[in-house]
Amino acid sequence: MSACVPTRNDHPSPSSRPPRASGIKRTHSPPPPPRGRRFRISGANLSASITVFLIAVPMSLGLAVAMDAPLEAGLVSAAIGGIVAGLLGGAPLQISGPSAGLTVVTAELIQIYGWRTTCAITIGAGLLQILLGSLRAARSALAVSPAIVHGTLAGIGVAIALAQLHIVLGSTPQSSVLDNALALPAQLTHVSPAAPFIGGLTIALLVLWPRLPGRVGLMVGRIPAALAAVAIATAVAAVATPGIARVDLPSWSSHALPELPQGSAAALATAVLTVMLVASLESLLSAVAVDKLAADRAAAPPKHGTTPATPVKRSDLDRELRAQGIANALAGMFGGLPVSGGAVRSSANVRAGATGRSATVLHGFWVLLAAILLVAALERIPLAALGALVMVVGIQMVSFAHIRNVHKHREFPVYGATITGVILAGVLKGVAIGIAVAVVIALHRLARTRITVSEQEGRYVVTVRGQLTFLAVPRLSRTLGRLPHGADAIVELDGFFMDHAAYETIQEWRTSQIALGGRIVFTGRSGGRIGEPASAAHSCCRPWTPWRNHHCHDRSEHAIESAASAATASGATPDSAAPASNAPTTDRRGAHWLLRGLSSFQRTTAPLVREELARLAAEGQRPSQLFITCADSRLVTSMITSSGPGDLFTVRNVGNLVPLPDTEGESSDDSVAAAIEYAVDVLKVESITICGHSGCGAMQALLGGAPDAPKTPLWRWLRHGLPSLDRMKSRHHTWARISGRLPADEVEQLCLTNVVQQLDHLRAHESVARRLAAGTLQLHGMYFHVGEAQAYLLTEGESSGTGPDEVFARVAPGPDPGTEPSWDPSRGSGPELTAELAPEPTPQPCGPPVRAAHAVPGTAVDA
Repeated sequence: MSACVPTRNDHPSPSSRPPRASGIKRTHSPPPPPRGRRFRISGANLSASITVFLIAVPMSLGLAVAMDAPLEAGLVSAAIGGIVAGLLGGAPLQISGPSAGLTVVTAELIQIYGWRTTCAITIGAGLLQILLGSLRAARSALAVSPAIVHGTLAGIGVAIALAQLHIVLGSTPQSSVLDNALALPAQLTHVSPAAPFIGGLTIALLVLWPRLPGRVGLMVGRIPAALAAVAIATAVAAVATPGIARVDLPSWSSHALPELPQGSAAALATAVLTVMLVASLESLLSAVAVDKLAADRAAAPPKHGTTPATPVKRSDLDRELRAQGIANALAGMFGGLPVSGGAVRSSANVRAGATGRSATVLHGFWVLLAAILLVAALERIPLAALGALVMVVGIQMVSFAHIRNVHKHREFPVYGATITGVILAGVLKGVAIGIAVAVVIALHRLARTRITVSEQEGRYVVTVRGQLTFLAVPRLSRTLGRLPHGADAIVELDGFFMDHAAYETIQEWRTSQIALGGRIVFTGRSGGRIGEPASAAHSCCRPWTPWRNHHCHDRSEHAIESAASAATASGATPDSAAPASNAPTTDRRGAHWLLRGLSSFQRTTAPLVREELARLAAEGQRPSQLFITCADSRLVTSMITSSGPGDLFTVRNVGNLVPLPDTEGESSDDSVAAAIEYAVDVLKVESITICGHSGCGAMQALLGGAPDAPKTPLWRWLRHGLPSLDRMKSRHHTWARISGRLPADEVEQLCLTNVVQQLDHLRAHESVARRLAAGTLQLHGMYFHVGEAQAYLLTEGESSGTGPDEVFARVAPGPDPGTEPSWDPSRGSGPELTAELAPEPTPQPCGPPVRAAHAVPGTAVDA
């Protein structure tokens, strides 16, 4: 009789918790963080905020100059981006401010519509960002090909660099990229030396400042290169070129605010969409890059004398997009530039040691204070220095690392088309051109498939390069049809897509070749085997997973049996419900069912494992593990241990019992002892595992057994489990526990205790004791919860007999196949398994357990 074991709840309800009077202490949870103190300012965040502030001020002014916008608008956007996006955003370490990616777009909008209408367009773009963030569309935005995104930013960078070059040369930029390029030769013939000198000095400082060698470099390297370059250029200009054009910050009383937009509705909608698209992509890409920088910083070993970096939670991109929208709406309302996350400022924030959003918010406050209190100092900065700073930022947007990456993935045509489109036609049209080229290339690759055949060592090698779609089926069928019938072949598939038509073609050819005695192996480009397609006509199960849905081929017959049962229950005769065909009357769960399983193995699995079994037959068995478990039909040892032929030497009996050695009397049994001796002394196994399981019928029988029960063979065997029952009821042993909780009922308690007790029996065997003393054998206890498909491992103290507790720790999901599992000696019981320990409850006082209300132990064994 099967026991109904309740499913374990990792988080029991309050009603199921034991009362205080029972003597059982509740599991202690860490106290919740104090409310009202989420915004903490640490020394590292304060230092980082100052560093980013010193970078943000000159960059904000430079971007305002590049856009031909009011200079104070750059400071407004830097303050709002830092404070608003910092407080509300989903990327705590990202620094938001005037958008370098929108420089060209904003400059064009200001020329066409004027500054106040551009502010209104910024508000519209912010509201659209809020809507998209609320619809959780942030991740979808990242679905655009990286080649298009980086190509867009690179095209904008080229446009910025060309425009700012005119400012560095002492002139004013033109309205478009082509005009700037065409006007450059004439500009070079009328160059005054002051502006190029200051601009060149700024560029040289920006490039060389981080590379200063020796102690001088270490001392001054803490000062941001942007601040040092602008400050030194300003000081030099004050002495060498006093008449050079400088920053002119108008009075805040004359600051222009937005007005209702005027113009074509379609053109305004296009402008709003363009600002939203570029600002969103720049912010989201910057957030992803900041996550990577923060993860690399946390993974890096701490320097001598410093504490390890605190891991930062991964960015919430939808929340970040909503925050960027709010910041843009406010920036437009207060007459600021469009806002986005900036990679330059954000990376500086991470490298400066910021650990939370307080650094971002503080940097915004410093910018706000500078805009109010440091106007006189800011007006001494030469425009040529700001132009050089922004020109370097534009050049850095053309990343050679991105170019190498897209070239490696054969997407450089998309990258090049996007750059060209952005430069010649604008951002939105450039993105559309890049998408069109990407689609054309994808369709070309999908339709271009090369199929070749060669012969190597008596085998045919069919190599398929490209994707297998219906367009390639005629060539594929023609090529496969030329191979001799029944020939051995290796099919090398170098592609990531196969549609149904190609799948059916390969499947039919493979089936016919195997039927004629051929052997077909499918591999990838690296040569590793991959799973062959299974025939849907024979079974809906894949050959490598015969256990999953393993009754699926019996569905039709089960339906017939169910119909017959229903007809009998309703009073009809069995014949009236029987099918018209002459189906066999033999029990379909008996010989015919077993025969079908054997036939399925010979058809699907045997061809795949024949070589391995032949090797094992020639070499003999050399298992490294002895696995003692219950005979329960629900325990599939090879499945739960991910083992194959030759891995486990398995002993199964009712209740996973290990009789003590030299047991005399009519009920003595040497079969388990013989298996242990053979495994330890002859096979030289390295470890022995005793595995119990939930709902064990043998344990139920022990709990419900009567003293005067008849001495049947079953009860004579179960007497080897009586020490486990005594151990559980004894006051001298701590109760066995399971990861983070007490056992669900006394049946589960006895199942756990039985594993510990049988390990004691195992140590009493002479061969085991000898190997343990020599240090060449390990013992493990294991518990498998059938209903949860979860394994638990007895912690190290119990497997060696030294620990006071009996705790079974949850086995966490392991690493990907092909990697060695890690093992923490303080959390597991051996290198074979990695246990994840949850907080353990305080053990109950020793003594017999109270019978659970839902436990109904029976006397029959369901083993």
